[in-house]
Amino acid sequence: MYEVTVEAGFSSGHYLRNYRGKCENPHGHNYKVRVTLAGEQLDEAGLLLDFRLLKQVMRPVIERIDHQMLNDLEPFTTVNPSAENIAKFFFDETSRQLHGMTRGRVRVKDCTVWETDTTTATYYE
Repeated sequence: MYEVTVEAGFSSGHYLRNYRGKCENPHGHNYKVRVTLAGEQLDEAGLLLDFRLLKQVMRPVIERIDHQMLNDLEPFTTVNPSAENIAKFFFDETSRQLHGMTRGRVRVKDCTVWETDTTTATYYE
Protein backbone atom coordinates (compact mmCIF):
# COMPACT_ATOMS: atom_id res chain seq x y z
CA MET A 1 0.00 0.00 0.00
CA TYR A 2 1.26 3.49 -0.89
CA GLU A 3 0.35 6.79 0.73
CA VAL A 4 0.88 10.44 -0.18
CA THR A 5 0.01 13.44 1.97
CA VAL A 6 -0.45 17.16 1.35
CA GLU A 7 -1.13 19.92 3.87
CA ALA A 8 -2.70 23.31 3.24
CA GLY A 9 -4.05 26.18 5.31
CA PHE A 10 -7.10 28.40 5.35
CA SER A 11 -8.76 30.92 7.64
CA SER A 12 -12.45 30.80 8.46
CA GLY A 13 -14.93 31.91 11.07
CA HIS A 14 -17.54 29.76 12.75
CA TYR A 15 -19.62 29.26 15.86
CA LEU A 16 -20.97 26.09 17.39
CA ARG A 17 -24.70 25.56 17.75
CA ASN A 18 -26.03 23.59 20.75
CA TYR A 19 -22.84 24.34 22.66
CA ARG A 20 -22.33 26.12 25.98
CA GLY A 21 -19.09 28.05 26.22
CA LYS A 22 -16.90 30.50 24.33
CA CYS A 23 -17.22 28.64 21.03
CA GLU A 24 -20.95 29.37 20.82
CA ASN A 25 -19.91 32.92 19.84
CA PRO A 26 -18.59 33.78 16.36
CA HIS A 27 -14.82 33.48 16.20
CA GLY A 28 -12.12 32.45 13.74
CA HIS A 29 -9.25 30.07 13.27
CA ASN A 30 -6.22 29.70 11.07
CA TYR A 31 -6.87 26.08 10.14
CA LYS A 32 -4.53 23.54 8.62
CA VAL A 33 -5.80 20.49 6.75
CA ARG A 34 -3.88 17.33 5.88
CA VAL A 35 -5.24 14.96 3.25
CA THR A 36 -3.66 11.50 2.96
CA LEU A 37 -4.31 9.29 -0.05
CA ALA A 38 -3.78 5.54 -0.30
CA GLY A 39 -3.64 3.00 -3.08
CA GLU A 40 -2.06 -0.28 -4.09
CA GLN A 41 -0.95 0.65 -7.61
CA LEU A 42 1.31 3.40 -8.88
CA ASP A 43 0.74 5.09 -12.22
CA GLU A 44 3.03 4.75 -15.25
CA ALA A 45 5.33 7.45 -13.79
CA GLY A 46 5.72 5.52 -10.54
CA LEU A 47 3.47 7.88 -8.56
CA LEU A 48 0.38 7.19 -6.51
CA LEU A 49 -0.75 10.70 -7.42
CA ASP A 50 1.34 13.73 -8.29
CA PHE A 51 1.44 16.09 -5.29
CA ARG A 52 0.54 18.89 -7.70
CA LEU A 53 -2.70 17.09 -8.63
CA LEU A 54 -3.65 16.56 -5.00
CA LYS A 55 -3.08 20.26 -4.36
CA GLN A 56 -5.34 21.01 -7.35
CA VAL A 57 -8.03 18.74 -5.89
CA MET A 58 -7.82 20.52 -2.53
CA ARG A 59 -7.69 24.07 -3.96
CA PRO A 60 -11.39 24.54 -4.85
CA VAL A 61 -12.45 23.09 -1.50
CA ILE A 62 -10.21 25.55 0.33
CA GLU A 63 -11.20 28.48 -1.90
CA ARG A 64 -14.86 27.79 -1.13
CA ILE A 65 -14.36 28.18 2.64
CA ASP A 66 -11.28 30.41 3.02
CA HIS A 67 -12.10 33.73 4.70
CA GLN A 68 -15.77 32.77 5.02
CA MET A 69 -18.16 32.27 7.90
CA LEU A 70 -18.59 28.50 7.74
CA ASN A 71 -22.06 28.58 9.30
CA ASP A 72 -23.28 30.44 6.18
CA LEU A 73 -22.09 27.73 3.76
CA GLU A 74 -23.48 24.29 2.93
CA PRO A 75 -23.29 21.79 4.55
CA PHE A 76 -22.59 23.88 7.66
CA THR A 77 -25.93 25.69 7.59
CA THR A 78 -27.33 22.51 9.17
CA VAL A 79 -24.21 20.55 10.19
CA ASN A 80 -22.23 22.12 13.03
CA PRO A 81 -18.87 23.41 11.70
CA SER A 82 -16.82 21.54 14.28
CA ALA A 83 -13.30 20.42 13.42
CA GLU A 84 -14.68 16.87 13.15
CA ASN A 85 -17.28 17.90 10.57
CA ILE A 86 -14.79 20.05 8.65
CA ALA A 87 -12.51 17.01 8.39
CA LYS A 88 -15.41 14.94 7.03
CA PHE A 89 -16.24 17.74 4.58
CA PHE A 90 -12.68 17.63 3.19
CA PHE A 91 -12.80 13.83 3.07
CA ASP A 92 -16.07 13.82 1.11
CA GLU A 93 -15.12 16.61 -1.29
CA THR A 94 -11.66 15.26 -2.13
CA SER A 95 -12.98 11.67 -2.40
CA ARG A 96 -15.59 12.74 -4.94
CA GLN A 97 -13.02 14.49 -7.13
CA LEU A 98 -10.39 11.74 -6.84
CA HIS A 99 -12.76 8.95 -7.78
CA GLY A 100 -13.41 10.56 -11.14
CA MET A 101 -9.77 11.50 -11.66
CA THR A 102 -8.27 8.07 -10.87
CA ARG A 103 -11.25 5.77 -11.56
CA GLY A 104 -10.97 4.40 -8.02
CA ARG A 105 -7.23 3.57 -8.14
CA VAL A 106 -6.55 6.15 -5.40
CA ARG A 107 -8.73 6.74 -2.35
CA VAL A 108 -8.69 9.25 0.48
CA LYS A 109 -7.35 7.47 3.55
CA ASP A 110 -8.01 10.25 6.03
CA CYS A 111 -8.30 13.98 6.54
CA THR A 112 -7.02 15.81 9.60
CA VAL A 113 -7.94 19.38 10.49
CA TRP A 114 -5.96 21.51 12.94
CA GLU A 115 -8.14 24.09 14.63
CA THR A 116 -5.15 25.29 16.64
CA ASP A 117 -1.49 24.27 16.82
CA THR A 118 -2.35 21.70 19.48
CA THR A 119 -5.85 20.47 18.58
CA THR A 120 -6.85 18.22 15.68
CA ALA A 121 -9.77 16.18 14.43
CA THR A 122 -9.45 13.33 11.90
CA TYR A 123 -12.05 11.65 9.72
CA TYR A 124 -11.58 8.34 7.89
CA GLU A 125 -13.71 5.45 6.67
